[in-house]
Amino acid sequence: MELNNIKKVYLVGIGGIGMSGLARYFQKRGCLVAGYDRTQTTLTDSLSAEGMDITYTDSVEEILPAFRDSDESLLVIYTPAIPADAAILNYFREKGFELKKRSEVLGIISKGMFTVAIGGTHGKTTTSTMIAHVLKYSGFDCTAFLGGIASNYNSNVLFGENNVVVVEADEYDRSFLRLHPDIAVITSMDADHLDIYGDDEHVKESFRLFASQIKEGGRLIHKKGLSLEGGTTYSAKEQADVYAENVRIVNGTFHFDFVSAELRIDNIELGLPGLHNVENATAAVQVGLLLGIGVEKIKAALADFKGVKRRFEYILKTEDVVFIDDYAHHPEELRACITAVKALYPEKKLTVIFQPHLYSRTRDFVEGFAEVLNMADELLLLDIYPARELPIPGVTSQIIFDRMSLEIKQLCGKNEALEFVRNKKPELLLTVGAGDIDTLVEPIKRILQNA
Repeated sequence: MELNNIKKVYLVGIGGIGMSGLARYFQKRGCLVAGYDRTQTTLTDSLSAEGMDITYTDSVEEILPAFRDSDESLLVIYTPAIPADAAILNYFREKGFELKKRSEVLGIISKGMFTVAIGGTHGKTTTSTMIAHVLKYSGFDCTAFLGGIASNYNSNVLFGENNVVVVEADEYDRSFLRLHPDIAVITSMDADHLDIYGDDEHVKESFRLFASQIKEGGRLIHKKGLSLEGGTTYSAKEQADVYAENVRIVNGTFHFDFVSAELRIDNIELGLPGLHNVENATAAVQVGLLLGIGVEKIKAALADFKGVKRRFEYILKTEDVVFIDDYAHHPEELRACITAVKALYPEKKLTVIFQPHLYSRTRDFVEGFAEVLNMADELLLLDIYPARELPIPGVTSQIIFDRMSLEIKQLCGKNEALEFVRNKKPELLLTVGAGDIDTLVEPIKRILQNA
């Protein structure tokens, strides 16, 4: 399927962060765009406001006539999270339409473009958004498909006038193997998605395959310590081919120096907190340098970077109360997030509200979750958010709770969590998780503002 032949696009699961980015991209290209999703969200509302027809009822009758007839100009994109028995999905399947996953479509779009792809079990959304911002802000320009809403642009897709595309390469169900990048960045290869991969070694093998798909003459940049051959290593914790040193907090903002064999860049100010984000920025600097962007432009872009919605996002920041929301859902992401909060606010008592994501991930990493959540001063633990999964016998939030040594902890529902905030008014609050815990953010903000 050639990009220029596509005139109509129907997305089954249009409300997903990656899918909605494609919806916006094709609409910008002048295509007729519509779709289905199970739930209405602020993201689907904004797509509707942009002129896309979205249904929340899984019924063939809901498919607009323009999308019912099979012709060469219609592209149907679906997400693997959609159940196999979905009526709309099966209508297109039975009618003989060619169905594509998001990753296949990114492959079609990026074919013939200079592609910068960022993969990793965590860190990829922030790093890809950071790189896209360096390219945009400096005037180098790019098109970008991101796995989160970039706060600087309030969008998950950026449109460029040149032939460069920045893509977040998703390892879930090995979809990133559809990409053939000119520059690939790999931020991490921790065990995750074991429901798909089975074990840690298969996760690593998949990333090695991704690295092997770099175009001839292309460049691999990866965090030091990953089991990958060749490429440029980076770190913020130790010396590497390129690394950050002299990391410090000045007036609540992280600063660092960038060091490589060729040059040194002193006093880079980063608009995001945390050593893990200094590390992400180190990779972004190296990509900028490879593309020939000037040092001062890179520095200015990083100082101006406002992050990604739900990635260490300040909801409230006053003298009396600090409320941060974050998407972390893997023990190592949680560790990075909590460590950053504690580095910034060592004097304040940290209250964490955590919602585990997936039964399989809870089962696979229960010890890791228990250990990391012990870093909080007090914890409210919500029920597991199932997403695409059916329950697993014996797997509930209780298994994390029982393994924790933290004294001040409680299992609770969302309403109880709101009641807790209303009564206790915590001075430093972190809501964290990848499920629907974000629905608590606005109510908590209102409670704390009115306190």
